[in-house]
Amino acid sequence: MVQERLTDGKRIAQLLASELTGDQAALARVVVADADPDVEPTADGAFAYRVVHAADSDALTTDDRGRPTLAADSGADGDAEITEIAAVSVYPECARVTFSVAPDRAAEAAADTVIGVQSTDAADPANPADPADTKVVITDGVEAKRVLSVFEAVVDELP
Repeated sequence: MVQERLTDGKRIAQLLASELTGDQAALARVVVADADPDVEPTADGAFAYRVVHAADSDALTTDDRGRPTLAADSGADGDAEITEIAAVSVYPECARVTFSVAPDRAAEAAADTVIGVQSTDAADPANPADPADTKVVITDGVEAKRVLSVFEAVVDELP
């Protein structure tokens, strides 16, 4: 019996968001933020959501489904407690996670999986303010669960 592979970028990103918010152990303080539920995949990649880490559980609340979300008062005053660790973009055939925190650790952890990795060794010369990062390309819905170990490795690097 052959099952179809899930290769729709938007659906892969949705699965990843579900996996991230459903992990109540190592990723309990990781939150999907600024999600665009109406995002449509593009050839250049469309922003789907940010993945942030709350250093303090007081910056989190729980939604009606039991998933962690940012507390309403963790906006401008709580910026020091919230760290954006990645952004997720959707393409017609994949989702791409761009790790902006601990990019070397993200690349190392992703190399231990079968997930595609694109690393930049230095800041973009055209945009020196843009730091080096690691991009993890998720081409199949099954990989949404595998990439959790990469998020865990990155979170372990946070203070």
